[in-house]
Amino acid sequence: MKKRYLSVALIAILASSMMFTSCIGSFKLTNKVLTWNKQVGSKFVNELVFVAFWILPVYELSGLADLLVLNSIEFWSGENPVQASTKTIDGKNGRYIVKSDKNGYTITNTTDKSVVKFNFDAADNSWSVCNGDKEVKFLQYVDDTHVKMITPEGDFKTVELSERGVYAYKQMVNSSVQYAMR
Repeated sequence: MKKRYLSVALIAILASSMMFTSCIGSFKLTNKVLTWNKQVGSKFVNELVFVAFWILPVYELSGLADLLVLNSIEFWSGENPVQASTKTIDGKNGRYIVKSDKNGYTITNTTDKSVVKFNFDAADNSWSVCNGDKEVKFLQYVDDTHVKMITPEGDFKTVELSERGVYAYKQMVNSSVQYAMR
């Protein structure tokens, strides 16, 4: 009899949890970065960009911005500032302007005037992240079947756009990260 009550209670909890919305936020910035990554190229290019964004802490920073600033604004105001092409965000540590355009995203801190950009350079067919005067290229298309990807050491490695090539790149990144953590 107890087993039946437990089963009914679990089914009721699972069914009711689907009817309630979450108040943790929508993580729009992180989802926009992921959505952008999905349209960069083939599935192999997308996987390489995904791994590079973990090396360059793009996902970590967008998740942190969502967690600490953007989701709080969304919770209290009912609007997410990332939905517009240009939006001003008043955060705990300053005011930020997030602007999207055909070349990527620009995030400006109006307090200290720092700027972070994600840019596509059509001249050399590459993607980079810029912070102040420092620009870090993380992907460059070589041809239809190869790209140059950044390594944890800051070098570039040509990667074949195939399951084997992506797997080899991920293994190289994993071994570098494990070595650095020792």
